[in-house]
Amino acid sequence: MTTTLTHAIAAFAPGLPLAVAFSGGADSTALLLACAEKWPGQVHAIHIHHGLQVAADDFERHCQAFCTQLGVPLRLKRVDGRHTPGQSPEAAARRARYKAFEAVALDEYAQAAIKNIAVAQHADDQIETLLLALSRGSGLPGLSAMPATWQRAGLSYHRPLLAVRSADIRSWLAQRGVGWIEDPSNADQQFTRNRIRARLLPALEATFPQFRDTFARSAAHAGQAQAVLLEVAAQDLLLVGSPPVIKRLQGLSRVRQANLLRYWLNCAYEVIPSAAQLAELLDQLAACTTRGHKIRIKVGTGVAERRGAELHWYNPPALN
Repeated sequence: MTTTLTHAIAAFAPGLPLAVAFSGGADSTALLLACAEKWPGQVHAIHIHHGLQVAADDFERHCQAFCTQLGVPLRLKRVDGRHTPGQSPEAAARRARYKAFEAVALDEYAQAAIKNIAVAQHADDQIETLLLALSRGSGLPGLSAMPATWQRAGLSYHRPLLAVRSADIRSWLAQRGVGWIEDPSNADQQFTRNRIRARLLPALEATFPQFRDTFARSAAHAGQAQAVLLEVAAQDLLLVGSPPVIKRLQGLSRVRQANLLRYWLNCAYEVIPSAAQLAELLDQLAACTTRGHKIRIKVGTGVAERRGAELHWYNPPALN
């Protein structure tokens, strides 16, 4: 169920000290302010300069001034957020952002023992993520949308505002007379997420007033189902080995093979195969009944191939 920012922060109980990802926008401004008021002296801010916009230097100066006024220590990190061919700009920026968080928390904040980072995605972001997943034909991982907590590289991340509406966050700031910066790229409707925000969310609001709650409930159901599949995949991987033994793989049903291969590739190599790549790989595994049968298929950024009795994955450029 959606809730107020005040109630969301009251229920938020991360490990302290806490770092807040601070862009200077309304959402992260509200999160930083609320956390700093709840835990005086225990909150730090991290601002990532992606170098993608002319206004990025202005964003940085605004964040410095706000943190000085608030009395919150601020760490600035500059990254190269440009995307490579075949990679979405959003994915590239997100990857660079999390690498920067890890560098700041594990290196610069090592003495402060910061192991928890809060980010400011809210209820509208959650719905946008779900609609994007539906538009791409995503499976359960995508339909689960964004988790409220997760771990990465020894850090715990939190999204305490996932049940708070965007409009309510801005109203909370306005009532307190607190300003924020508007990222001009958020109004650019060449980006799918921005079109969803500008066109679809108002239509959903008019047609299904409770859509934030009902959509979030569906995402939670998908998340529970995905958790079960991950447990099954982990158990199956113990049986077939890593790298997988092909004969043992063939003892599983096709759907369990698919579930296991997605899990293995993601855990071992951070690779997510496309539906077409996975289907072709499964077909080749089914046809692999003789010693001389070869398998060599592009999967993600690399190649899956048969080596003796096992299925392996490697990235050719990494071998140079």
